[in-house]
Amino acid sequence: MPDTRSRPQAAPKPKGRRPRIVINADDLSHIEALAEGAMDRNPALADRLLEEIARARIVPAAKMPLNVIGIGKSATFRDETTGQERTVTLVYPEDADISRARVSVMTPIGVALLGLAEGAVFHWNTRGEERRMLTVIRVSDPDAPESA
Repeated sequence: MPDTRSRPQAAPKPKGRRPRIVINADDLSHIEALAEGAMDRNPALADRLLEEIARARIVPAAKMPLNVIGIGKSATFRDETTGQERTVTLVYPEDADISRARVSVMTPIGVALLGLAEGAVFHWNTRGEERRMLTVIRVSDPDAPESA
């Protein structure tokens, strides 16, 4: 007689994969050093950054796609829940200045943005633990000369 007892089901995997990320090889050692230095102060953030580095495609600076968020690049992203757009520039911690929208790579949003391309969609937990979906709208180089 066949066994009719229900068998435990495997937990469903989350739908959708994390977006691909690309990191500039010139920035890699500095970012890794920051993550390792943060292990005592903020191990969860340091682990997250090291996980992102491990899954990233590392490319030489000359091959870094222009539409990918890296150190010194500005990113405009939209909160899909509120429709609100925000533009920030990703920087190293010593250059961070929230009043000038300069966000450190050593913050949760900085880690989330690192290496994403225009059009990437990612999930974000607010400080109130509300889950939001954010979309990268535009990536630009704030130091690049304006084209006529």
